[in-house]
Amino acid sequence: MERFHIGEWYGHPFLDLTDGEREAFARHKVGGSAMKKAEVDRLTTLEAKASDGTLTQREADRLEVLHAKLDDQRRNELPCPFRTDTAHPTCTKPGGVCSLQLLSDDTGSVSGVTGERGMVRALCPYRFHEADTVFRHIGQRLLSDPTPRQMGEVGFLESTGNLDSAPGADVGYIDMILVSPPTVPEAPLKWTAVEIQAVYFSGREMDIEFRHLRETGGELSMAQATRRPDYRSSGPKRLMPQLQIKVPTLRRWGKKMAIVVDVPFFRSMGEMRTVTHVSNADIVWFLVDFPQPAGGGPRRLTVVEELYTTLEAAIEGLTGGVAVSLEEFESRIHTKEL
Repeated sequence: MERFHIGEWYGHPFLDLTDGEREAFARHKVGGSAMKKAEVDRLTTLEAKASDGTLTQREADRLEVLHAKLDDQRRNELPCPFRTDTAHPTCTKPGGVCSLQLLSDDTGSVSGVTGERGMVRALCPYRFHEADTVFRHIGQRLLSDPTPRQMGEVGFLESTGNLDSAPGADVGYIDMILVSPPTVPEAPLKWTAVEIQAVYFSGREMDIEFRHLRETGGELSMAQATRRPDYRSSGPKRLMPQLQIKVPTLRRWGKKMAIVVDVPFFRSMGEMRTVTHVSNADIVWFLVDFPQPAGGGPRRLTVVEELYTTLEAAIEGLTGGVAVSLEEFESRIHTKEL
């Protein structure tokens, strides 16, 4: 039997966990003690001032409060090893499942399926942030800068005014912008837009697995329910509208859209015509994988392929099919009860 199960859990390969670790993760509840990003940023600033001796008494009192919050976070939350947007990252995803993996028990024990079908499928967008590897790669390839600055949620669309928003209000964002700071005054701003797309899953809720692991003391077994990566919801229904909205304007501005997905996500789409040079592309696809070292240990994000497409070719691929003929469609109507 083959079924999709947890691939990585709170950053750890599921198959490498002990029974006790699996049970503890199954009992963990995310949230409640996590510090807000603004609080972590303030903590970092005050710690720097404490180090150089410029801290006021009021700031010292605030630093004490923030240290207490940090201690509470460390006691009650689990860290996210992939986030790089904060100095003290915690997992904020309910259940803490980072990715799915196809498992098999055909040999009498539970193990991962080998080959491309055994690749883990990222569920959490933060899984792609590991060590800023893909962002540094994009920066080098598209900006000639291996250490670009990351800026999240930059307003892209403004309301013209309607029932729920005033004219000029931000109603659409580009999720991430990578910027190469100007080296000389008045130099043109070098930047590129980035869209990250993890996959959703369909099927029974993951709580079924958590309950089973709590009841069995974390014993390794096949998934108790069937679920699978839902590429139709993630690609045509989620990613494609984002590209249709954003890429035409970026194209007029002479900018590229970088899209980060894992290899199985890209392979799930229909055939996509590519172009041979980035200058002829609207979209640059960066495909990543999360291989595990031969000796075991945490999986490591690796950029494995870079592909160039137009927006039109991307839409064709994301649609993932071709229309049947009129005759075929009408014959299908006749097979239904009218």
